[in-house]
Amino acid sequence: MALLSNAEIESRLAAVAWLRDGDAITREWTLADFSAAVRFTNEVADLAEQANHHPDVLIHGWNKVRLTLSTHSEGGLTAADFALAERIDVLS
Repeated sequence: MALLSNAEIESRLAAVAWLRDGDAITREWTLADFSAAVRFTNEVADLAEQANHHPDVLIHGWNKVRLTLSTHSEGGLTAADFALAERIDVLS
């Protein structure tokens, strides 16, 4: 899978709530409580398994989830990252 150019990345980010962080995109959610954060994380895990593309997941505080997407095998951002981000956004 080919790395996206900076212009392609910026164009894709213009329409979503994800932010660029170097060679990755991140987004954070604040959920109702810890149980909701874990349920959301499990839903993300199901999508990630279906896509065979796995984000870095951080549950912090008692109700916050931060996801980081990058195609590690390619060393940066690819269409797969944005495809999974789009599927995750439907959950929230």
